[in-house]
Amino acid sequence: MSDKFISLNSDLYRYVVEHRSEHDPVLAELMAETEGLGPVALMQIAAEQGAFMTLLTRAIGARSAVEVGTFTGYSALCVARGLPEDGHLLCCDINDQWTSIGQRHWKKAGVDHKIELKLAPALDTLRALPAKPQFDIAFIDADKTNYANYYEEILTRLRPNGLILFDNVLWMGQVVGEGEASEDTKALRQLNDALVKDERVESVMLPVADGLTIVRKR
Repeated sequence: MSDKFISLNSDLYRYVVEHRSEHDPVLAELMAETEGLGPVALMQIAAEQGAFMTLLTRAIGARSAVEVGTFTGYSALCVARGLPEDGHLLCCDINDQWTSIGQRHWKKAGVDHKIELKLAPALDTLRALPAKPQFDIAFIDADKTNYANYYEEILTRLRPNGLILFDNVLWMGQVVGEGEASEDTKALRQLNDALVKDERVESVMLPVADGLTIVRKR
């Protein structure tokens, strides 16, 4: 099979980002404030990824969502935008300083009533939930070594045809790199290999930002 992709330069990437229908001024403000935090701002998802997540949430008619790894709340705002007025998003994080930035912007955007933030280890939060389908869509973007654990807990609680999105699955190219791998890299490689063999789901990996895998529960 021949390669079929286009490499993006800065101008072409800017063109991609500009050609999306989601241009929320609150998202732009949140992105700017997050960038002011310095290098840690790299943990925030890209603008086009956020727009895609909003569209996907709406497209499947999601009413209940869960997110593991909220950071400053950009992805949560994107998902909440895609939920109906009575929708619910459970956000799992452990950092009060970063998530407080998100809370201010959720309120400003008028979606704070849809979002429940739990400041505790995510596995504890997930395992405390009833072990039955209750989520329509999930986003995992936290510590990479626990991705597989988060996946198992969420899959149990995901409805059939529900979706789970995994961020950073290309890990800046290190998943196919040579040399000694970090524990995060090893965990992502193992997860990527396991998902395509998991008969409980079907999956696709997309070269969006740092790599985004989407799985559908059968």
